[in-house]
Amino acid sequence: MRINYIHTLLLSLCFVSSFAQERAANRAEKKYDKYAYVDAIETYERIANKGYKNQEILQNLGNAYYFNAKLEEASKWYGELFGLTQDVETEYYFRYAQSLKAVGDYKKADDMMAKFHQKNQSDSRGVLAKTQKDYLAEIKKNSGRHQIEEAGINSVYSDYGSAFYGDKLVFTSARDTGNFIKRKHTWTGQSFTRMYAATIKEDGSVENPEKFANEINTRFHEATPVFTKDLKTVYFTRNNFNQGKKGKDSKRVTLLKIYRSKQGEDGKWGKEEELPFNSDNYQVAHPALSPDEKTLYFASDMPGTLGASDLFKVTINEDGSFGTPINLGPTINTEARETFPFISSKNELYFSSDGHPGLGGLDIFASQIKEDGSVSEPVNVGEPVNSSFDDFGYIINHTNKRGFLTSNRPNSVGDDDIYKFIENRELILTCDQELAGVVTDTETGAIIPNAKLTLMDDKFNKLKETTSDAQGLYDFGEVDCDTKFYVRAEKTDYNTKELAVITPKESGKTTLPIELEPTKKPVKVGDDLAKAFGIKIIYFDLDKWNIRPDAALELAKILDVLNEYPSMKIDIRSHTDSRQTHKYNELLSDRRAKSTMAWLVKNGIDKSRLTAKGYGETQLVNKCADNVECSEEDHQLNRRSEFIIIDL
Repeated sequence: MRINYIHTLLLSLCFVSSFAQERAANRAEKKYDKYAYVDAIETYERIANKGYKNQEILQNLGNAYYFNAKLEEASKWYGELFGLTQDVETEYYFRYAQSLKAVGDYKKADDMMAKFHQKNQSDSRGVLAKTQKDYLAEIKKNSGRHQIEEAGINSVYSDYGSAFYGDKLVFTSARDTGNFIKRKHTWTGQSFTRMYAATIKEDGSVENPEKFANEINTRFHEATPVFTKDLKTVYFTRNNFNQGKKGKDSKRVTLLKIYRSKQGEDGKWGKEEELPFNSDNYQVAHPALSPDEKTLYFASDMPGTLGASDLFKVTINEDGSFGTPINLGPTINTEARETFPFISSKNELYFSSDGHPGLGGLDIFASQIKEDGSVSEPVNVGEPVNSSFDDFGYIINHTNKRGFLTSNRPNSVGDDDIYKFIENRELILTCDQELAGVVTDTETGAIIPNAKLTLMDDKFNKLKETTSDAQGLYDFGEVDCDTKFYVRAEKTDYNTKELAVITPKESGKTTLPIELEPTKKPVKVGDDLAKAFGIKIIYFDLDKWNIRPDAALELAKILDVLNEYPSMKIDIRSHTDSRQTHKYNELLSDRRAKSTMAWLVKNGIDKSRLTAKGYGETQLVNKCADNVECSEEDHQLNRRSEFIIIDL
C-alpha cells in the first residue's frame, strides 16, 4: 500500500501462559457400618512408588500435583511419564517444561518447549511466530465469491479509501497535486491527497470523478471519509492541521487525526471539528459508522494498542459528544496492523490486517459484531478480493451485492487502485453454538450438584467458569463454532476430569455429559473388590495359571487395599473358559486361585485373610459354552479371577 496511514515497526510478541488449579479433596478415612472408603489417588501413588506404573497412572499423578502448583513433585511424575512414552497430548510437553523450571533444569525445559512448538506451531506459547496450519485451506473455502475488476476511475497516482455517498463514490486520490514528500514515521507514500466524488451507475461502474468538499480540503492529506445516512455529517482523516497550523508530536512529526464536519442549508460543509480523543502524540484514522450511527470505529496506535495499529470503537452520544475509546481486543487485533474498518448494514466488520494469516501483505477479513458488542473470530474473505499484495478499504452495499476495495496488486493503473466487485455468494459469519451438559457419578449415575466446571481453549487457557445446579446441569452459554475446547470438572471427593470437545460448524447446541469417578469407593461384604475399586479383571493365558505382568499391576492395587484395611478378608474365585473337560477345568481354575493367593501372600498378606477356590467353567460371563463357536477374545473373558469381600 503506497499511501498508508501509519508506518511503524512490526512487533512480534509471544505469550506463555500457565495455570495452577487447586484440587479440593477430602482425604479423611471414613467408615460407616459395613462400608469402607478407598482413596484411589493415594493408592495409585503408593503402588507407583512400588514400581507398578502405566501411562494413565503417571499422567494422573503428574496432573494432581500440577493443578495444586506443586511443580517439583509434578516434575517427578511427568519425568517418569516421558521416560515411559512420548506419545502423549501436546499439553503435557508444556506442563513438563514448566515443572522442570521449578527444579532449575532450564536446559531440559527449553528442549521440552522446542518439542511443544514442533507439535503445535500455532500456539502463542511457542518460541517462533504463530501460524495456523490450515489457514490456506480456510482461505480457499471462502474464495471465488466475487467478480472483481478495475473501477475505471484510477489515475497514475494513488487512489484508495472509498465511501458510499448516496449515488456517488467518494474516494481519496493524489492525482492533482504533483507534490511528492516523505514523512518519517507516518507516511510511506509520497503525495498529498484529497477527496473526490464519482457517480455510481446502475451497472456498478463509476464515472466523472470530481473534487469533493473544497471547504474542508487543505494543503495536507484528507482521506477515508464516512457519511451518516442523511448525508449531512462526514467523518474523515486528515493530517494534524488546525486553524492553518500543523500539530506535531514529540519527534516533530505531523500525525493523523479524525475530524467531523456538518453540511449547512446552503449545501456547503461547515467548519470541521477535531474529535476529542485525537492526540498530537498518536495516530487516529479511517473512521467507520455502525448501522445505527451510535458507534464510531477507527484505527489507532493510541495507548492500549496491542500491536502496530489496532481497531477501536467509541460511543457517539445523543448530543454529539463521545464516550471513551475501547480496543476491540485480541480477537481482532494482533501484534501487527489492523486498519481500514468498514461496518456493513448487517453489522459486519470488514477490516485489513497483516497479523492474521493471509495471502500476503494486508488481507481483508470479516467478523460479525454480536448484540452484546463482542465480535466473532475474523474470517479471511478469500481470493480474488485478497492477493499476495496489500488489499484494503473494502465496502459493500448488501442490497445490490456491489462494492469496492483498494489494492496495489500488479498490472494496476497507479500505485493504489480502486476495484469494483459483485459478491456472488455470501460469507457465512454467523454461527451460534451453546455448550452444556450434566455431571453425574460414574458409580451410581447420581447427579452431582455444585461441581466446578472450567471451559478452556485448545491451549488450556481459561475462558469461562460455572457450577452445576441442583439437577447436575451446567451451561457455558454461547461458544465459538468449529472450535476445540477442553472442559474440566472438579468436585470434592471426586477425581478431576478433563474432556475435549469440538463444536460443529453449524448453529446449534453441543451437549457434553461428564461422569466423575469418586475418590472414595464404598464397599461392603459380598462386593467384588476389583469391580468396586475399578480395577481391571485379572486374566490368565490359555491353559496357564501364572500371574501375567498386566495382572500383577492390577493385583498390586488389591494388595494396597488389603494393606490399608487389615481387617478386610477376601475370597479369591478363579475361572476357566469352556474348552477342556469339566474336571480338567476345575483343577486348572483351582491352580489359578492358589496362584493368585500365593502372589498376595508372597507380597505380605497373611494367609488367614484369604480363601481361594476354582469354579472351572461353571460361571461363564458370556455364551461361550461347550460346542459354541467363539473367538479367542471371547474365551479370554472367562479366564479370570474375582475378589469377593467376606469380612470388613
